[in-house]
Amino acid sequence: MVAGAATTTIYPTTIADDVAFILTDSQTKVVFAEDAEQVAKLRGIHDQLPGVSKVVTFDAEAADGGDDWVISLDALEELGRTGLQRDPGLIDARIDAITPDRLATIIYTSGTTGRPKGVRLLHSTWTYQAATITAIGILDEDDLQYLWLPLAHVFGKVLLTSPLQIGFATAIDGRIDKIVDNLAVVKPTFMGAAPRIFEKAYGRITMMVAEEGGIKAKLFGWAEGVGREVSDLRAEGKDPSGLLARKYALADKLVMSKIRDRFGGRIRFFISGSAALNQDVARWFDAMGMQIAEGYGLTESSAAAFVNRTAAYRYGTVGWPVPGTEARIADDGEVLLRGDGIMDGYHNNPDATAESIDADGWFHTGDIGQLDDRGFLTITDRKKDLFKTSGGKYVAPSAIESTFKGLCPYVSQFLVHGADRNFVSALVTLDPDAIQGWADANGLGGRSYSEIVTSPQARELVQGYVDQLNAGLNRWETIKKFTILDADLTVESGELTPSLKLKRKVVTERHKDALDAHYAEA
Repeated sequence: MVAGAATTTIYPTTIADDVAFILTDSQTKVVFAEDAEQVAKLRGIHDQLPGVSKVVTFDAEAADGGDDWVISLDALEELGRTGLQRDPGLIDARIDAITPDRLATIIYTSGTTGRPKGVRLLHSTWTYQAATITAIGILDEDDLQYLWLPLAHVFGKVLLTSPLQIGFATAIDGRIDKIVDNLAVVKPTFMGAAPRIFEKAYGRITMMVAEEGGIKAKLFGWAEGVGREVSDLRAEGKDPSGLLARKYALADKLVMSKIRDRFGGRIRFFISGSAALNQDVARWFDAMGMQIAEGYGLTESSAAAFVNRTAAYRYGTVGWPVPGTEARIADDGEVLLRGDGIMDGYHNNPDATAESIDADGWFHTGDIGQLDDRGFLTITDRKKDLFKTSGGKYVAPSAIESTFKGLCPYVSQFLVHGADRNFVSALVTLDPDAIQGWADANGLGGRSYSEIVTSPQARELVQGYVDQLNAGLNRWETIKKFTILDADLTVESGELTPSLKLKRKVVTERHKDALDAHYAEA
């Protein structure tokens, strides 16, 4: 970007066909490829990439392909030295030529509903995001960030941009299975994450406590109750006093501080984005002394458009608009945004741009929401995900899915289905780590994951949580039937995006037979 080039990013898990589309659509000239696996993917589609003049790989051995199309990082540095010898003022000239209205980044959407679209973000977009995060005042130069989010994702990108403005350090490791271990080593003061990370941590800790039982479980339950009382006070801008303050100090010493130690012991707050966060999960973390500041944004809004502040927040909402962003709710409930963070448009796709940004500059997000009396935004669901049953009743699947994840500590994924059907059903997957511990304690130790989750005992377990869910739903929203899948949904299988969002269309099509079976008798 400093060299004056625009960048685009591709996930390592992206299939070759989509790689070819993105590189061609973005008119990419140079590709940086991590290793031999990615180089092989590119060589396999070489004839579809006439515009790509060079591939630079970080693995020197992968560059040994008998041609100069793939070169090593060392070779690139040598080209740079040669260029500077020829033109010593080259770097300054490139920097001086960069203006706020120059294209900086094209980020391709995750493609949960079809072929990804390239979102054009200018240099001014990133400086705006960095400035507005600074203005919110929740981070300073003494913070230490732990970053696991994919760097091809807009949330990860903005969390790399902000340190340049504010001055704090960042530790990076993209391996999701190493997050908890790394937190104890890095000891960060904050971390951004998708809700699945918080759901998994919450489920694991509460389940371990329940399995221990006895005095420890009672002590944990008491401390959690005290923490929630204090959390509710803080949400109103008040501090505990008197007996509650003394109880909180004791609960913090005996329980909460030990929970925080699992996350490194220095967490001031988390930031949650990418999907809806369950309120119960958020309240639990806040009760433990680790507030989750839930926010909202899209690739098209360069990440943050709304965010709860650490000193001003409401559970279940995504907070207030960030400075410089306007928001309003359309007549049909759609959230509209306008401001310096909004994209320049979709690359090579003027029709899609015209559909998304109206003549007055309002970006139509595709999300349904409402603003309360204090300006806090609540997102109800994706406009495209809302469905009607055959009885004409609207159902918001994301809200139901999020609620279930807060109830059941063993769940991994929960997909609600029922468009044009006479009742609502669901697909369920169980978390491999959590369910193994349950299996050991319930006579299923030594069984495979598939055997455990398809057992009558597992079905009875899930049915109990579905009954709890249904007790809080309208009659037409209740889950009448469900199927527990014999394998979890993963990024590698193409059923989750790299930021752990459910690819609803993919999952629905892949498990069509299971869903149709729910309605066969009806």
